[in-house]
Amino acid sequence: MISARRVPEMWHRFDVTVRDLPLGLLILAGSLIPEFHNHGTQLGGLPARPFDALAIVAVALQCLPLAVRRRWPVVCLALVSLGFAVDQLRGYHSFAGTAMPIALLSVGSHLERHRRAIALGFSVAYVPLAVALHRLGSGAEAPSEFAMYYLALVLPWGMGSWLRSTRAVEADRRRRVAEDTRAAERARIARELHDVVTHHVTAMVVQAEAARYLTAAPDRLDQALTAVTETGRRATTDLRHLLDLINPDHGTEATTPTVGRLLALVEQTRRSGQPVEFTEEGTPAESTGSADLVAYRVVQEALTNALKYAHGSRTSVQVHHGERDITVEVSTDGAGSRAPASPGGSGRGLAGLRERVDVLGGDFSAGARTGGGFVVRARIPAGSPS
Repeated sequence: MISARRVPEMWHRFDVTVRDLPLGLLILAGSLIPEFHNHGTQLGGLPARPFDALAIVAVALQCLPLAVRRRWPVVCLALVSLGFAVDQLRGYHSFAGTAMPIALLSVGSHLERHRRAIALGFSVAYVPLAVALHRLGSGAEAPSEFAMYYLALVLPWGMGSWLRSTRAVEADRRRRVAEDTRAAERARIARELHDVVTHHVTAMVVQAEAARYLTAAPDRLDQALTAVTETGRRATTDLRHLLDLINPDHGTEATTPTVGRLLALVEQTRRSGQPVEFTEEGTPAESTGSADLVAYRVVQEALTNALKYAHGSRTSVQVHHGERDITVEVSTDGAGSRAPASPGGSGRGLAGLRERVDVLGGDFSAGARTGGGFVVRARIPAGSPS
């Protein structure tokens, strides 16, 4: 059995002409009811005439073209206008005259090109109809009555034009939102790639540089090359994980780097020759949202900068899990080598971290320490959505 929710979905799958046809059939059926004969639009004061075969044709011309009012609005208006002219000149005054404002509304709303020319053409065509009705009628209706009816026809056209402009504004707004969303997603992916690639490549460069001076110590050389290999494999794993997240078919069950992996991150940095003291306090909350990932990236970027600009200097990593937030502090003495162990950075890393923390409503700071060195601090509220 089809659920009530699926009925609108199935209905919108039909062609637009199929969806517009019921309106025309409804007006057609109402116009053929005897009680509604000669009770429609009456223009020109012609006496009412009983329905005949031509009346059926006039009614059909006004109603059935509504099926194409959105696909071919000008064709719809032309046929409806022809039926309306026959209806009024013959004095049928049928209920089908209500199709005229609907056709005008559709033209104003859905016509894309030559709008002014079409409006001028139908306005000019109205003049001989008004003249003919005035001459055939009783003469009771003054020319001002025909002018008033013309203004009444302008109203649905204007309403359609307003609907069209509103749709255009909404479409432009959605386009800009989509562009902003894509730009934000590209920036997010760029930050993730920066965090993953920069850290692992920096570690590999440092390890490879150290291995050059260990040719006389095969055991230590083997350990250094093994560290390079492990770092490369870890980089490959993280990149594959990131590419899986970018894949639209990727499920929601994948794991992200968490605070629980901080120890492995610290060990990797130690194997690169950086003395790191690691302290982790408190119990992680059951639901941290994106806080654990952001904390991991803060430590990762800070250790990467320590390898680059203070290689060999004592580095301290302190992580505290609170009930409502995660606090991270990474400080470096700065007493190590002055020259960076790898190519200089663009500053994107710290700026990206600040953006990540700000999005979650936290606090971030990075700068020189009193007495030398560098310190990175972050307070990240836990439980924020990803």
